[in-house]
Amino acid sequence: MATAEQGAEKDADEAPGPTDEGRTPSGRHGHSAQRTPSGQPGSFGRRTPSDRGGSSERRTPPDRRGLSEQRGSSERPGPSDRRGLLADASLSAVLAGLITVVVSCSGPLLVVLAAAAAGHLTDEQTASWVWAACVGSGVTCAVLSWWTRIPVITAFSTPGAAVLVGSLGDYSYPEAVGAFLVSGLLMALVGLTGVFGKVMRRVPPGIVAAMLAGVLFSFGVGLFSALDGAPVAVLVSLATYLAVKQRSPRYAVAWALLAAVLVTAVVPGIDASSVDIGLTLPVLTAPEFTGSALVGLGVPLAVVTMASQNAPGLAVLAACGYRPDDRLLITATGLASTALAPLGGHAVNLAAITAAISTGEEAHRDPRRRYAAGVACGVFYLLAGVCGAALVGLFTALPPELIAVVAGVALLATFSTSLTQAVADEQGRDAAVVTFLTTASGVTLGGVGSACWGLVLGLVTHLALTARRRRGARREQQKAA
Repeated sequence: MATAEQGAEKDADEAPGPTDEGRTPSGRHGHSAQRTPSGQPGSFGRRTPSDRGGSSERRTPPDRRGLSEQRGSSERPGPSDRRGLLADASLSAVLAGLITVVVSCSGPLLVVLAAAAAGHLTDEQTASWVWAACVGSGVTCAVLSWWTRIPVITAFSTPGAAVLVGSLGDYSYPEAVGAFLVSGLLMALVGLTGVFGKVMRRVPPGIVAAMLAGVLFSFGVGLFSALDGAPVAVLVSLATYLAVKQRSPRYAVAWALLAAVLVTAVVPGIDASSVDIGLTLPVLTAPEFTGSALVGLGVPLAVVTMASQNAPGLAVLAACGYRPDDRLLITATGLASTALAPLGGHAVNLAAITAAISTGEEAHRDPRRRYAAGVACGVFYLLAGVCGAALVGLFTALPPELIAVVAGVALLATFSTSLTQAVADEQGRDAAVVTFLTTASGVTLGGVGSACWGLVLGLVTHLALTARRRRGARREQQKAA
């Protein structure tokens, strides 16, 4: 995976304009190839001894875009950063953001609609739920990506919606809203402590990469499984991707997407009669707090979202070379969930699967400029939320094969990179394989998805094998003595 410095060298022909004057290769928030003592993630903008001048290390001038020691911190960028967004934006980043929203609003949206049907919600309440989910994801994507200068991709909790499918019908809608609100507060409080991020940072990189590869495995398989229903779209899209990638890798996904859309458009049978063009207005619902709903909905929703979404979400950013401020990101998404609960939003969290589309090299060769994909993703989410009712009809009308082709092609490069990193370390290869297979299996235990279980079993394998190696090393030392 390219580091920030390598990305800068590769992208010298696309150097930013005057707003980037004086910027060093490590001069942006959100990415660093090396850790420094003062650069621990989760610092939440706190000053360290080196920042106060307690170190002889040369300090970066304050007018530059950020300190390499403060990647992912919550320090607000200066005016030059805000002007730099347009200079950093690219067509590939914008398209990555668009594809992220398309994939996020296809399958996951159907889970939300199933949960709404299980809770016997009205059409207005269902549209408000979609509005809250998309607007919450859009605001957090755009603001957090712009603030931290890393591609922070958020989404509405798909595992959380799956939990609601089986339990939402047991409670009234106001009780469910009260449970959503409490769940958001719980996630925000966990984020403030910083404990969650500390645990995630102790996970070996090979296991993190294997988890990401396992998450993306089903999308790669889905690309070729779509041959049964749409062989022409798959073959044309894949051929276009490979042909363009040889000449212009940044735009390979964009051309593949265009080819798939054109081929699908000429195929008869697409029913767009269910698309209701018009703006969606949110519906405010006063929450009711009951112990049964808090225990039966609120707590499981928070646990599943943290384990199945936020944990893999942080891992995806780490696998792509970023060092996110977990306290900022989890707290912000938790507060967004709390604010949107009265409008129907069940949970906003860090994205895992779709995040790989906007955090990989397909978004931009320079990792420091990929945050523009996060901002673009937020804008498209906001547009989707405003047209929530139309969105429901649109994704119902689109052929599922088209979504499979778009997602599969967009994630090919990221899957290849993750799989390579997972098996790079020979000593950690067994743990990485366990992580990959568990995650790829799609198993769900106790309402917790396979990504979380992949991390857990991979860590158990890693600790067991590491302990065995240490005991063997001690015996060798004792024999030598």
